[in-house]
Amino acid sequence: MQAQVRQMLMQLTGKQVDELREAFDRCTSLAECLAIIEARGQRTRRCPHCQGERLYRHGVFYGLQRYRCRECGKSFNALTGTPLAFIRLRDKWLPFLQCMLNSMTVRGAAQATGIHRNTSFRWRHRFMMMAKDARALPLAGIVEAGETYLLESQKGSRHLTRPARRRGGTASHRGPGKDHDCILVACDRSGKASDFITGRGPVTAAQLKQCLPPVLAPGVLLATDGARAYQAFAKATGIAHRAVNVAAGQRVVDEVIHLQTVNSCHGRFKNWLKRFHGVASKYLPNYLGWRHALDAGCVATPQQLLRVTLFLIVI
Repeated sequence: MQAQVRQMLMQLTGKQVDELREAFDRCTSLAECLAIIEARGQRTRRCPHCQGERLYRHGVFYGLQRYRCRECGKSFNALTGTPLAFIRLRDKWLPFLQCMLNSMTVRGAAQATGIHRNTSFRWRHRFMMMAKDARALPLAGIVEAGETYLLESQKGSRHLTRPARRRGGTASHRGPGKDHDCILVACDRSGKASDFITGRGPVTAAQLKQCLPPVLAPGVLLATDGARAYQAFAKATGIAHRAVNVAAGQRVVDEVIHLQTVNSCHGRFKNWLKRFHGVASKYLPNYLGWRHALDAGCVATPQQLLRVTLFLIVI
């Protein structure tokens, strides 16, 4: 049998061999992808419509087992109710996720996987929409917090709320203001991090009080710059706080209090974001989640990234 297969392969042209190999790769990708999806269905075996548990098998839909609920009569599969529902071409999911691990652009990923650029854009945000809040919490020990700013963007919007800028444009005045999106990042020395889009303009004590307490462990020491918002927040919540007077050229306090970890997070994110030539403000949470998955270091294969996406594994 092997001799016959070998003889048949020798009769094929180079292009035919490449097509055959690609077909086998697609079959392998599809089988692995469906197995991961079905594993999610085994873990969450409830009706997504009424949370009923009286279910029975009801055929197969695009390779996925479909179920029908005896209580409400509705059918579903493992992806029902998720942003990945009704996305087809599942044999290309894993190759596309590999492109995301390589931080490829929309057009680059579309060309590499053989899909349309609009599909590539849609898939990028569908996958990250599920994993954008996957963070390992709480933050403990010395926690550094700081904000960085990006010029607000309405890229791709059909209805602008301001005059259009050319090539991204510039802010109306120097320094962070209402033209900028504020990205707040908090991280501890073990590598755990959490990030927030607090809105436009400089961060306020009220925004800090809404974002930080849920992610901080008891007894943390909060290290920040000298902004008054952090001082007011620490005083109102009773959290131990040390400020580094960056404006005066101070870099380290008591040899251990510094902001190098959080500033490094800011720098990596902004340098990585440049390859996309500007992103819309409404998609910033997705890109923060994407960058966090790369920084965490525990997502090395497309299969792992798909599991993170489907099972909402904290990273």
